[in-house]
Amino acid sequence: MLIKLPMKQYVIDGLRLEEYEKLKAYLDQYLRSSPLGGVYWLELDQDILTPLQKDHRDCRPHVFALMLEETYLSCEFLVRVEKKIKCDCMGYATKEQLNWLIDQADAILEKLGIRI
Repeated sequence: MLIKLPMKQYVIDGLRLEEYEKLKAYLDQYLRSSPLGGVYWLELDQDILTPLQKDHRDCRPHVFALMLEETYLSCEFLVRVEKKIKCDCMGYATKEQLNWLIDQADAILEKLGIRI
């Protein structure tokens, strides 16, 4: 039985089909995709890693998961690592990391001319 846990996230919803297609093309070109369809990895800027994340060089890169569906883009607030399922350096983003993620998502939308 799969248990779905609550996840804090930044969600941009109400996307139209043409906006979804623009976002998909952009994410396909500029971000790494996960084996799960519609999930992309946005690598954190090294300057905003926590001291623990900086110390865990073997866990790099630290990433945010962006999930794109036809009507929404969801950006999880959980800092993940691609190489492991669990590590102490994973966890919810700091305020600085949250602001960085929201700024990155908003910049992508602005670059593509998607108004929210």
